[in-house]
Amino acid sequence: MADPVGDIIGDYRAFTAQQRDRLLARGIDIAPYELGHLAVRVPEWDQYLHLRTLLERHSTANVEGVWNGRPMSMLLLAEPLEVLDGKQIPLIELIPPVHQRVYKMGMEHFGVAVGEDVDAFSREHREVLTGQQFQNRWNEPYYVLFEDFTHVKFHRRPLREVIELQGGTFDGIHHVEGWVPQRLVTATGPNPLPR
Repeated sequence: MADPVGDIIGDYRAFTAQQRDRLLARGIDIAPYELGHLAVRVPEWDQYLHLRTLLERHSTANVEGVWNGRPMSMLLLAEPLEVLDGKQIPLIELIPPVHQRVYKMGMEHFGVAVGEDVDAFSREHREVLTGQQFQNRWNEPYYVLFEDFTHVKFHRRPLREVIELQGGTFDGIHHVEGWVPQRLVTATGPNPLPR
């Protein structure tokens, strides 16, 4: 069976199964929950543009916006990814550099929409959760960081809903205009991005 998105990003079924199994070993069962998105990171700006173009061929919309100083794509797939015995992932979050810490390139995390009980979920699983991100008032996911720098994030609502609450609309392909890759600024001064 043809899998054009898998040909672009890799074996997302194996990735989601691996993360699910790692969570089960820590006492977290994600079977009852919706999956909101799959995040894919790339190390180079040119690679981001290339993957964005390829993934847009299999998407009905791309809401590209600036986050942490660089554009990121939120690609609504024409056909959701089928994973974990019938679950679907409708959205790919494509993330380019710059990175503020060590991240796994390629498939890096997926988001689980726990719902309004996410805070109770976090208290129940506090001993195995790594932390919480405070991204904005609509999105403060809890997460588990694994040894290979991949994650699973636990959200109140799916990422698509978060984007819509912020005013984004999935009504076609939209790119950030006029953005150029940044330079890193460190304590020792501006440095070009690593090659």
